[in-house]
Amino acid sequence: MSELSYIKRPNRGLKIYAAAFLTVLYVPILFIPLFSFNDSLYVKFPLSGFTFQWYIELWERSAVWDSLGNSMRVGVAVSIISTILGTLAARAITRSRLPGQNAIVAFVMLPLVIPGIIFGVSLLILLSRLGVSLSLYTVTLGHLVVCLPFAVATLLPRFEGFDKSMEEASADLGENGWFTFWRVTFPLVLPGVIASLLLTFTISFDEFIMAFFLTGTDATLPMFIWTQLRFPQNFPSVLALASIILLVSFLLVFVALWVGRLGLIEPEESQS
Repeated sequence: MSELSYIKRPNRGLKIYAAAFLTVLYVPILFIPLFSFNDSLYVKFPLSGFTFQWYIELWERSAVWDSLGNSMRVGVAVSIISTILGTLAARAITRSRLPGQNAIVAFVMLPLVIPGIIFGVSLLILLSRLGVSLSLYTVTLGHLVVCLPFAVATLLPRFEGFDKSMEEASADLGENGWFTFWRVTFPLVLPGVIASLLLTFTISFDEFIMAFFLTGTDATLPMFIWTQLRFPQNFPSVLALASIILLVSFLLVFVALWVGRLGLIEPEESQS
């Protein structure tokens, strides 16, 4: 009892550290939407005035809509492919004993620890040697490398979080592996699948490094923002566009995390 009470006792030092970490990490980002409402071309504080002019200008620029469409197409393709591959990988990891399984999992998760610039340069060299022209397809390939580990990490708890005897019961009733997956396994892991789709779409939509190395003539939205930074007169519109992306990305990630936790068994519940 004393050990449990010690574990549940709030750690004030840890809370202070977490609050300081979040402040340093996120407060500078909050200045982006703040300055996006400034009516001056120059970033300064206090604001010289309040305006929605820069947001209105975004709706009138065809280049914004073109790059947005490119990012949407790449993001949807990457989210679907990475979620399918992540589902297959998570099921194989949790339901099979593969030779060298730990090494395989570590290899799949490698993009999480290796800087994206290394993968970007490597893919650029490989594709150039193969004679592949840079396009949205090469951007999709690069984003897939980045997003697949997140899909696997999101789906693994779902496959480990329900009773495997339900699949065994379906097999005992005469269902083959395919129908067992669709009628038993898939409905149980569906929240994880939805969370993976949302999370990988958000990561692909915001990814810049891979797009920087692998983009052809069709720019994604992060690449469009990068090119506009060379023109000072476009900087307020860039701040407005970045503010919209921040808001949408936050909402998508929040929904993904909330959906991903649906139906998961908490440690206290499993012990009780």
